Parts: sequence; C-alpha cells; structure tokens
Amino acid sequence: MPRAARLAANVLDALKNEVAEFTLIPSTGGVFEVTVNGRLVYSKKATGRHAEEGEIEKKILALRSS
Repeated sequence: MPRAARLAANVLDALKNEVAEFTLIPSTGGVFEVTVNGRLVYSKKATGRHAEEGEIEKKILALRSS
C-alpha cells in the first residue's frame, strides 16, 4: 500500500469521529503535504523527510487545542 494511502487509513482510524472528509490528491516530484481546513499541518518538502508514524495525527489533534 502506498505511504499516502497508509497515512490516510491511520488518520481516519485515529480520528474517525472528527473527520468528515479526507482527500488524497496525486502529485509528482515527491511533494507530500497535509492540510486541515486550509492550514498546512505537514510538508515533506519543508521538512525534507516523510512523516513518522503517528506524527500527522498528533499535529492534527494539536490544532484542536490551538
């Protein structure tokens, strides 16, 4: 399973009662970004690495308290 699809499954599993919609948009050049309500949560281009296991979910949950 591609990494993005695996991430989508993890996010939906962890946040199933809070996520109304989740869209994967194919791109090229190694770009991988996660946005929530228009806010950039994670960017592989900015960090130079793939997200670690659970990292995206933690960042999304952190948005709730900010």
